[in-house]
Amino acid sequence: MLGGVLVLLWMLDSSLASEQSFNELKQTLSHPIALLIVWGVLAALAYHTVAGIRHLIMDMGIGETLEGGRTGAKIVIALSAIAILAIGGFLLW
Repeated sequence: MLGGVLVLLWMLDSSLASEQSFNELKQTLSHPIALLIVWGVLAALAYHTVAGIRHLIMDMGIGETLEGGRTGAKIVIALSAIAILAIGGFLLW
C-alpha cells in the first residue's frame, strides 16, 4: 500500500508541476489499466480508513464483545464496499 500512496503523491506532484506534465498525466490516466491501478490503491485506502475508524470506536469501549466485533466487521465491509463503488463511479465520471 505504501507503494500505491507514493504513486499517488508522485501523480499529485506531476499534476502541479506544469501544464505539460498535467496533460501527460491526464493522457496516462485515460488508459483503463492506469485507472484500475488508481482505483485499487484508493480502494485499499478506503477500506483501511473505515477499519481504522472502527478500531477507534472500539478503543472507546464500543463493540468489544464477540457479537459487537462481528457486527462491526459487517459494517466495515458494507461501508467499504459503498466507498469503493463511489470511488469507482467518481473515476469513471
